[in-house]
Amino acid sequence: MDSATSDRAPLSDTADNGLKIVVVGGFGVGKTTMVRSVSEIRPLNTEETMTRAGEAVDHLDGVQAKTSTTVAFDFGRITLDERSVLYLFGAPGQERFWFLWDRLFSGTLGAVVLVDTRRLADSWYAIDRLEHHGTPFIVACNDFGGPLHSEQQIREALDLADDVPLVECDARDRSSSKYVLITLVEHLAALSAARLLAPEAPAPEAALAAAAPTPEPAP
Repeated sequence: MDSATSDRAPLSDTADNGLKIVVVGGFGVGKTTMVRSVSEIRPLNTEETMTRAGEAVDHLDGVQAKTSTTVAFDFGRITLDERSVLYLFGAPGQERFWFLWDRLFSGTLGAVVLVDTRRLADSWYAIDRLEHHGTPFIVACNDFGGPLHSEQQIREALDLADDVPLVECDARDRSSSKYVLITLVEHLAALSAARLLAPEAPAPEAALAAAAPTPEPAP
């Protein structure tokens, strides 16, 4: 798989436009792997070795072979052009670290919800928090070799709106992860275009004036 990164990719002096995307999802769905696969620099990660003490608080169903876990966040970078840089943040998946998510969502353009189709329920909280914050997102199904589900089955299980893009990916593969990010950017562009085309809502004062009864002319 193509997941090479470089330690020697300095940020251009002309870069003055930072864009932020967050990768969220349940425990062990591949968020760290996705950030690592697309980052042009060696990503910052906060992985620590899992211990027996964590077995009492972390749900290991389906991820028994996992030996390390993110305890804060992952961080990677992609240079888009001379002025624009994309910053990627991977959120920790365990419930005990969910309090960090609201801070990570601050200032983000949008999010990727990475899911393991063997454990779809683990992604409900991520979708709920994004909807609560009004953050646009897409859903990417990471390939763990589990049973195949139709798109409709996954949409129904996650209660996804029809306009939320749903794609398949392999988070280990650079081109696959890039496709996920491109899909998110295209979704954000479509939402922005739709807002520009939508008729503007009247200002509150104008709406009240329009709803007020017309005064009778003086006799």
